[in-house]
Amino acid sequence: MTLDRWIALILLGICIIYGYTAWFTMDASLAPFMRRNPIWPSSFPKVLSVLGILACLIILSGLEKGGEKIGEIDHRRLGDYFYGQALLLLGLMVLYALCLRPVGFLVSTSAFLIMGSFLLGERKWHIMIPVAFVATGSVWYLVQEVLGIFLRPLPAFMGV
Repeated sequence: MTLDRWIALILLGICIIYGYTAWFTMDASLAPFMRRNPIWPSSFPKVLSVLGILACLIILSGLEKGGEKIGEIDHRRLGDYFYGQALLLLGLMVLYALCLRPVGFLVSTSAFLIMGSFLLGERKWHIMIPVAFVATGSVWYLVQEVLGIFLRPLPAFMGV
């Protein structure tokens, strides 16, 4: 079995555990007035678990490749892959999570998107910066104003 199928098998186990938690344990602890709502706090995890299980089953069955053998991972050439880029991106994600509260959502998310896209090879600054700002502002507006969930937009020292 190839490496992508092993990873899909591991992710399938994680998705099944996540789905079990979403379908059975999360719903059991709901307050009685919440049980009448059409959307529960477990609705999104349920959808994610089902989609994850379907994606893993597609990879395990080999349907995503069609009839061609493309993209096979060569185990003899594992040193040729971009480990440094992947580790830097993971480090950037950790830094983003640590900076989210003190720096604020707008600044930290915009910086993460710009630095992450630069790290992945994008060099068109005139496209990268406006897209990061528009995406960050749109997500903040949807979460803050539409959903009504407070999300600190600016750094903590600014008092917002």
